[in-house]
Amino acid sequence: MQLTLGPVLYNWQAEQWRDFYFRIAEEAPVDVVIVGEIVCSKRTPFFTEHMPAVIERLAACGKQVVLGSLILVSLQRERRQMADLAANTDFMVEANDVTCLGSIGDRPHAIGPFVNVYNEETAAYFAGRGAKRICLPPELPMESIRTIAAALPGVTTEIFAFGRVPLAISARCYHARLHKLSKDNCRFVCEKDPDGLPVATLDGEPFLAMNGVQTMSHACVNLLGDVDDLDMARVGALRLSPQRCDMVAVARIFRDVLDGCRTYEDGMSELLRIYPDVPFANGFVHGRPGAVLCPPVAGRGHNAEDRTLLF
Repeated sequence: MQLTLGPVLYNWQAEQWRDFYFRIAEEAPVDVVIVGEIVCSKRTPFFTEHMPAVIERLAACGKQVVLGSLILVSLQRERRQMADLAANTDFMVEANDVTCLGSIGDRPHAIGPFVNVYNEETAAYFAGRGAKRICLPPELPMESIRTIAAALPGVTTEIFAFGRVPLAISARCYHARLHKLSKDNCRFVCEKDPDGLPVATLDGEPFLAMNGVQTMSHACVNLLGDVDDLDMARVGALRLSPQRCDMVAVARIFRDVLDGCRTYEDGMSELLRIYPDVPFANGFVHGRPGAVLCPPVAGRGHNAEDRTLLF
């Protein structure tokens, strides 16, 4: 099973963004890396000058580079930007909005988790248009994942396995509105929250996280305990979404558990240490509310009695 590093969803400082990918290239045991600004086109100019060096470093270190498209295309300049991206023939493009597919044509490409692929018929439609990788939406239960993956043995089925869940995208910028700014004059205030802005209910309970125009979960998806079931469901890749923590260490933990070099219990304890301030969840894959953390079913190399002590 492959490991994919998804695109950085947050507004990080350009140099930190560059250095993050340099370290991923040289140290992280991931097979595929998605790069590019996919949340807000206004952020793109900050990273443009660093993009060639990042891509070169990733490719030189043996990573497959995939270019990510915008999730929401609403402006003329964004349509031109996506057309230019789709015209790139050196690297595969991941379409996060179906408008991008018109420019890609039938060339090999990937489908991101922001496109609504909820059944095998939809997945087959995209595969017939040239999709070689499909990252399914994170809210799908295991039964749906199993059905879709089994129906398309020639396509790599990918699952969102670590990170805050991207739930929705909007034309409005929540960060700008909070700071009493317009979207056109946002002053890029989203950079003040490099791991998302926590949102609580009226009762003070953690609920969501804001990331500019994007709504995300408060909890961090963590499917480390579900890797055996996902493997049996013919899932070909797990996606790790960058958070403000040591993502190289996160990738190593997932790789070690997948390879049988580390137990789930040991890996989970280490993940709790690496990313301690956000609760973990895997409810969606178990057909439960997304914020729930379900203990894994006893399986290969796991001890169910020991595992229950973690929850």
